[in-house]
Amino acid sequence: MSAVRRLARVLDPYIVLLLCTVGLAALLPASGSAADTVDGAATGFIGLLFFLHGARLSTREALDGLRHWRLHLTVLACTFAVFPLFGLGARGLVPWLVADDLYDGLLFLCLVPSTVQASIAFTSIARGNVPAAIAAGSFSSVLGVFLTPLFAAALIGGTGGFSADSLLAIGGQLLLPFLLGQALRRWIGAFVKRHRAALSVVDRGSILIVVYAAFSEGMNQGVWNEVSWRRLVALFGVEAVLLAAMLLLTGFAARRLGFGRDDRVVIVFAGSKKSLASGLPMASVLFQDQAALVVLPLMMYHQTQLIVCAYLARRWSRDPGIDGDTDGASGAPAAPGKASRSAPA
Repeated sequence: MSAVRRLARVLDPYIVLLLCTVGLAALLPASGSAADTVDGAATGFIGLLFFLHGARLSTREALDGLRHWRLHLTVLACTFAVFPLFGLGARGLVPWLVADDLYDGLLFLCLVPSTVQASIAFTSIARGNVPAAIAAGSFSSVLGVFLTPLFAAALIGGTGGFSADSLLAIGGQLLLPFLLGQALRRWIGAFVKRHRAALSVVDRGSILIVVYAAFSEGMNQGVWNEVSWRRLVALFGVEAVLLAAMLLLTGFAARRLGFGRDDRVVIVFAGSKKSLASGLPMASVLFQDQAALVVLPLMMYHQTQLIVCAYLARRWSRDPGIDGDTDGASGAPAAPGKASRSAPA
């Protein structure tokens, strides 16, 4: 019975939902007009998520998130410096562990920006610094539009580029709903704060829909049929080590740099994640016919990071600090007022 109880604690209901979503996409992937509907729903949920966060957060909190430059530099360094170095180092695993035709995808995974909606959602669940998570994810996405194609062209040899349309798409999907929520906060802010459960549903629901949409697209392209299961298992092992290394590194660096508990949550989540939503369209431009195989490592990593971070977010939401740690590098307990400012209201 104790083993069953331990398994029940590990198998968080949200993790089960994520696995069921992946299974549903594998058995019944959305295609044709249904795929367009799912993509539209994913875009709508992401926009709604940003709108609700904009309505909930005060303007002062949002500006505080933008001014948190040390946190943003730390996240960007993890995303666009540490990750690429790990990717280049993984070249030594070819071909005995990582297939040569999968290595380009593994390196591309290390070059894409951090995810936005998942970092915000998990930061909110874990009662971290949501304004900083919004700013960190947005900065990473905007810079990724420029840096990812440049890095890919230099390190992988892909051709392509970025356009003003990409920047407009990011602004229309992420920043515009947030600003609209800020503008309407005076009238709906109190209502959003009172219905905290609704915000939680949107947090989790946006991730589930994005997972289903992305996994359906991969199934329709047949990316899982182009490599053997042994290579997939080996690739999964390499990516699991990569994720574990980044989670440990971001947590260690955040403590050494003296960040408080709420900011460490942001650094761990935003600094260890990679965006499938940004990576898929970039890969289609940079690699064209080879895009399906290139994004396979990114798809696998994306699912793994969501499952692991969902568990961590739920665990940290019940703890006073990350893994029972105290707030700040000094070891002092978290001040009551500090924790309440960052937690979802």
